[in-house]
Parts: sequence; C-alpha cells; structure tokens
Amino acid sequence: MTDPDDVVGPGLGPDLALALDNAGRENAGVERVVEVRLPTTYGEFRAVGYLDRRGDIEQVALVYGEVAGELALTRVHSECLTGDVFGSTHCECGDQLSAALRAIVAAGRGVLVYLQGHEGRGIGLLAKLRAMKLQDDGLDTVEANIALGLPVDAREYRVAAEILQDLDVRSVRLLSNNPRKRAALLRHGITVAEQVPLLVAPRAENIRYLRAKRERLDHDLPHLDGTHGLS
Repeated sequence: MTDPDDVVGPGLGPDLALALDNAGRENAGVERVVEVRLPTTYGEFRAVGYLDRRGDIEQVALVYGEVAGELALTRVHSECLTGDVFGSTHCECGDQLSAALRAIVAAGRGVLVYLQGHEGRGIGLLAKLRAMKLQDDGLDTVEANIALGLPVDAREYRVAAEILQDLDVRSVRLLSNNPRKRAALLRHGITVAEQVPLLVAPRAENIRYLRAKRERLDHDLPHLDGTHGLS
C-alpha cells in the first residue's frame, strides 16, 4: 500500500511543494465570497465580492439589474487610486468610471468589474508615481515605463472573464476604447458583441497622455482630432 506521504506530504522537497502550490493557485480561479446591496449616487447596485485564489487578491463587480444572458453593458475598469479616488486629472480614469456607472444605470442593466492589481497598467502604485514624474519631465506614458525597466502594459484579464462567467454573463457590450481589452476578453471566452466607446472630454492636464494612448497603445479616441486650445 502506498504511504500518502510518498505522494504529497512532509517527504516533498521545498521546490516541488512550492510548484504544486503554485499549480493549484493557477487552476483555482475566483471564488464568490459575498454579495450585498450597494446604494450609490448613480443608483443601487449589487456589490459582488470575489477572491482571486491565484494571488489572494480581492476583486469586486458592481451589478445593476438582471445581467445573466446576452448583451450586458459591461465595463472592465482597471484600478486607479489617483484618478478614481483622488480625482487626478493626469488621466481620464475617474471620469471614465463615473461615465460607465451612469451609462450602466441608463441602460437598465449591466456590470462594472473593478480590477485590483491593475494600478498603472499593472506596475503598481509607487512605480506609477515614478512614471508620472518622468512624464512631467517630458516622456510619454509608454516611454516612462520603459525608462523604468517596466512593462508597458502588464494587465491580465482572466479574472474579469471568470467573474463575468460566474455572473452568467454570456456576451457583453463592452464599454471601452481599448481594442486590446476586447481581444483579451475574447481569448478568455467572453463574447464581445459590441465595443461601445467611452469617450470623455480631454483636459489640458491629460491631453498628452491621451494622445500617447491613441498613438502608442492603439486606443480608439477619435474625439481628440477636434481638440483645440489644449497643449
């Protein structure tokens, strides 16, 4: 008879034990932990909390109306402390978050998946602040990340797809200007029936950033063509 310790147990070397643990996390996916009513200035949502067991990262989806099935208006929003919380005008993130929530309520049904771990396109808060300093010195958002030896975009969208699948959202109308986000969701099994523009008025403080997103990161921002009077 095989001793269980010969398969998994104290007899495992530390490297193999770590590899098995990592493999388990990689296949673990998200776990729905809690669901609660969330009244907001935009309307009343359901906040559905998840734990991404691959990295023990807490995630949340704001759900408005009945979203199971097809064509739910959906925003997959990357965490941005400076824009979403502090109201920074360096980027358009806070404006987009507000616009997305208003659009979902106006549509009568939809989901906003708020992704933690995406700060600064996935490089983290302190690195993002360093990159912002380099942008003040004249680099664009792509050049700043490269100058710091960091990825231009390190975001991963598997967890967003898993959350949508848990909510039984089978296809989405995606609120986004980023074709790479659409492609990522498609790779992870989410049908994107339509990509809905989420355009907000540019400001003097973020026009260079927005132009870099259009020219360097392929964001679809046609409204910048008619921008005048901004540096």
